Amino acid sequence: MTPPAAAPSFLSRAGWGKAQILPLAGDASFRRYFRIHDGTRQAVLMDAPPPHEDPRPFLAIADHLTAQGFAAPGILARDLDHGLVLLEDFGDIRMREYLDASPHEETAIYQRAVALLSDLHRLPPADLPPYDRPVYQREAALLVEWYCPAVGLSVDVAGYGVAWDAVLPLVENDNAPRVTVLRDYHAENIMLIPGHARSRGLGLLDFQDALVGHPAYDLVSLLQDARRDVSPDLEAAMLGYYRDIAAPRGDFDAAYAVLGAQRNAKIIGIFTRLWKRDGKPRYLDFLPRMWGLLERDLAHPALRPVADWFAANVPDDKRRLIPDIS
Repeated sequence: MTPPAAAPSFLSRAGWGKAQILPLAGDASFRRYFRIHDGTRQAVLMDAPPPHEDPRPFLAIADHLTAQGFAAPGILARDLDHGLVLLEDFGDIRMREYLDASPHEETAIYQRAVALLSDLHRLPPADLPPYDRPVYQREAALLVEWYCPAVGLSVDVAGYGVAWDAVLPLVENDNAPRVTVLRDYHAENIMLIPGHARSRGLGLLDFQDALVGHPAYDLVSLLQDARRDVSPDLEAAMLGYYRDIAAPRGDFDAAYAVLGAQRNAKIIGIFTRLWKRDGKPRYLDFLPRMWGLLERDLAHPALRPVADWFAANVPDDKRRLIPDIS
């Protein structure tokens, strides 16, 4: 986590020339984050190095969310040529760690996070590309591209696409509104920030991949969290809470199951790729959870064609399997 070479001059131009640059975090992409200290001031430096990363989508969606009253980090300075962005610091109270320390507040905090989605879904979507069939298919295919070969499976790839084509119309053709889909809305990307009543005291992170799609997607991201166990009882309670406050249209349960299966298949592929291609084996530890979530979704009658494909192509002993990293 050595700061990028261009960081000192960038910070100097931004009025932070005497600041300390301390490692903060990385993520599953090429992005890295640093905390910037200058006396009583602090900020976050995002390093999104070109050509691997482009911070422009993040900046555009941050502006959109802020304009709608949500708490996205304020942009203090930017150098797009070097992929550097100086951001408002939301502090250290992340939903994940807060709930680890205060599990008795789990229901209340999840209600706030679900209510924020309901707020977002009432508003016109951002000017973004659609979350459509080619994107769904491309993402779901990551499982057969990365996980299946890693565990020694040769599968019916064409049949996999056909199975998804049979179920995706349940998401595409219902009468649910199209909304801004943040796409990575979960406990590690939500900060608890006091004094932001309009945003329900929740700060949003990691939304640069947002698209316009179905309102069930971000609920799946939150309630079928890849990195944190959410009990089936809490998931069911929060789905009921969303129905009460948002009154979703269409067969919302079917759409939720389809998008849950699609997302979880995608993540199994991505986490395998992060190990195989990017040298990040720690993501393999999440695979048993992801398979458990995927199988819960596949049990919904709406997923029968996809469930049948998995039954024919991925034996039980090849599921939840952590590939041999030796």
